[in-house]
Amino acid sequence: MTAAARKNTSEVGALLRGWRERRRVSQLELALRAGSSARHISFVETGRSRPSQDLVLRLAEHLDVPMRERNALLLAAGYAPRFKETPLDDPSLGVLREGLETLLRGYEPYPAFIVDATFNVIAANGGIALLMSSAPAHLLTEPLNAMRLTLHPEGLAPRIRNLREWRGHLLAQMEQQIALTGSQPLRELYEEVSAYPLPPGRPAGNEPVAPLLPYFALPMVIEHEGHLLSFVSSISTFNTPMDVTVAELAVETLLPADPATAKYLHSALG
Repeated sequence: MTAAARKNTSEVGALLRGWRERRRVSQLELALRAGSSARHISFVETGRSRPSQDLVLRLAEHLDVPMRERNALLLAAGYAPRFKETPLDDPSLGVLREGLETLLRGYEPYPAFIVDATFNVIAANGGIALLMSSAPAHLLTEPLNAMRLTLHPEGLAPRIRNLREWRGHLLAQMEQQIALTGSQPLRELYEEVSAYPLPPGRPAGNEPVAPLLPYFALPMVIEHEGHLLSFVSSISTFNTPMDVTVAELAVETLLPADPATAKYLHSALG
């Protein structure tokens, strides 16, 4: 084995071991899932054996490794990346963009937006623009980040009536994504927004709360121009994506949680 091959074998082995440990899967369990043997998995992880391209992909599949990181595993093993990363403005994704824009428009007057893997907003509809209308300019510069805009003490946070609960939900969502992807940029964003101070007059555990209603999911209760609006969130991703860009897109929709919110949005946005 050449020095370069040994280096590749060692790198991919360490990465695979890291993903296996992150997923809390034993070598034997992974071997059974992937149609291999625990001995061979051990040899791969310790750098004694170079995995085939097919095995790398099978192991990544059974470890639920994100598509971007599957390319990194292939590169570490000395193979070419399998999955393209097409810019969203590329002509080949024109039909996808048109479909997403149609979806956002069709959801109006209810808020909806599309984010990437670090919660940067790719597109949004008029319902989102309505909620962001009073946000300061420095939070609306590109790349507009949904977590930063929501939790910043000058963003939406001062208007969120159940900020403690909603903030906890968003931070838990980020923690889950970090555990799933191991993304360093996402970890850095989490460290930034989790350190934001609460807005003046909103000490932890003592925020004003909305009237208790029989909600079917945790709502975001937010004040807007004298109106109290309640939303529940739904997130959609693409099934079986074959492109890194598409795999990292998520569509979030905010559904009115009570009749008053629905009525106000229809009135404000026609």
